[in-house]
Amino acid sequence: MNEYIKEVLFSEEAIRLRVEELGAKITSDYAGKDILLIGVLKGCYVFLADLARRIELDCEIRFITASSYGKGVISSGDVRIGMDFDFEIENRDVLIVEDILDSGITLTVLQGFISKRNPASLRICTLLDKPARRRAEIEPDYTGFECPDEFVVGYGLDYAERYRNLPFVAVLKPEAYS
Repeated sequence: MNEYIKEVLFSEEAIRLRVEELGAKITSDYAGKDILLIGVLKGCYVFLADLARRIELDCEIRFITASSYGKGVISSGDVRIGMDFDFEIENRDVLIVEDILDSGITLTVLQGFISKRNPASLRICTLLDKPARRRAEIEPDYTGFECPDEFVVGYGLDYAERYRNLPFVAVLKPEAYS
């Protein structure tokens, strides 16, 4: 598997430290509130699990599926939301947790989808922010790392459902997906 890794961008240790910082900041910003963390599957699962354990508040965790990649390496722009909410959002403090903010199309659609349900507040936390690919006007409220314009895998991020289990974030060699 590692034969297709070009370089490690963010080590396991760097990610652990940054997730601790994000958890502390979110804890401070939401002090005295119960927050609803909505993870965007599948890529967020590792990040969300680690982040939730670093947030020192009562929080509810829910998931939604949304994708604009399929098996490609570039966003198709066609966002598919795989499930609706079977829980209350109105008047709740909601934090969307995402693995990567790339084109911004998926998160813009999700933000609109959730906003229609009248949350008290709605913010976005992403492990990686890749502004070079942005096609929608959206910015995260919390960011782990700014990501270069490379196709990355690991720590939940995948290519064709592989590489999610790597404990770091790395650039995937083009021959892995050519």
